[in-house]
Amino acid sequence: MKALILSGGMGTRLRPFTYSMPKQLVPVANKPILAHCLENVRAIGVEDVAVVVGDRGQEIRTVVGDGSAFGLNITYLQQDAPLGLAHAVSIAEEFLGEDDFVMYLGDNVLAEGIAESARAFRADRPSAQLLLTKVADPRAFGVAEVDAEGQVLALVEKPQQPRSDLAVIGVYFFTAAVHDAVRAIEPSARGELEITDAVQHLVERGERVVATEYAGYWKDTGSPDDLLDCNRLLLGRLGHGVHGEVDTGSTVEGPVLIEAGAVVERSRLVGPLVVGAGSVVRDSDLGPYTALGRDCVLDGAGIGNSIVLEGVSIQNVRGLSGSIIGRSAAVRGGAATGRRLIIGDHTRAEVAA
Repeated sequence: MKALILSGGMGTRLRPFTYSMPKQLVPVANKPILAHCLENVRAIGVEDVAVVVGDRGQEIRTVVGDGSAFGLNITYLQQDAPLGLAHAVSIAEEFLGEDDFVMYLGDNVLAEGIAESARAFRADRPSAQLLLTKVADPRAFGVAEVDAEGQVLALVEKPQQPRSDLAVIGVYFFTAAVHDAVRAIEPSARGELEITDAVQHLVERGERVVATEYAGYWKDTGSPDDLLDCNRLLLGRLGHGVHGEVDTGSTVEGPVLIEAGAVVERSRLVGPLVVGAGSVVRDSDLGPYTALGRDCVLDGAGIGNSIVLEGVSIQNVRGLSGSIIGRSAAVRGGAATGRRLIIGDHTRAEVAA
């Protein structure tokens, strides 16, 4: 089995961060979302992976490289415009050949992995296997109608009148039969080749298409609140340990990971949280549910339930919560309570006392 990971989306709902970095590289629990995807793919025994990239492809190449850090062999495929998921399959056809493959959207977090789904697909080998989850508003998703045996009867993209509450999430398993289906469909009203149309073509052609509900935690990390929710969950599953320096004037409570080279002085840390390598935390209250990136400086700060990217400086600002602070941002101010910041890379914010 091979893997096709789609990493070319624009991420408009995550601006301002996605003005300066691909959404797939935004970190949760101090690890890019795309890295979580790659680890899940490697965990099911896949080694050969194609990553489809758009105009931010070089940034993804710089972070992921040739895949050897993940135990993978990565090939990059350029998608010049966001022309749909099925279009991504079409440009990967030569790479995929006649092999079965898993297609994984690079901004989706499936915290329990995909091993159970992969085992089911390998054992049964339907032409397509979908993962589903129940959602409150199916109109924003591809929606599947499924019979009692798990056979997909119909699949509709973003229906105005959904006939079920089962949304298709961002992992699909396919045999090579999907390539004929992709060639048979036409662009949708929004000008894209929809993977839902390709799967529906398989259904109408009498191919076996099955679906199962995903039992674990899933999130499409399309908004700041989605990122924070993922961050909380994944931090709760991190290992903990002190690999940096913590002075006797500091307290560490709960599961806290302090990476090598980090320094903590006269501060209170409450887990779950992670302090990235090279960061300095001084006279501050940190956590819970906070991921502090590499090479940050917190001095007289108070922050919890937040994602802080690398190189951030926060001085004399307390009471921050539910915040996402972009790379190399500088936050200054006096005592504060109940403030929230969602600011992009290289921003400078002055917070009133």
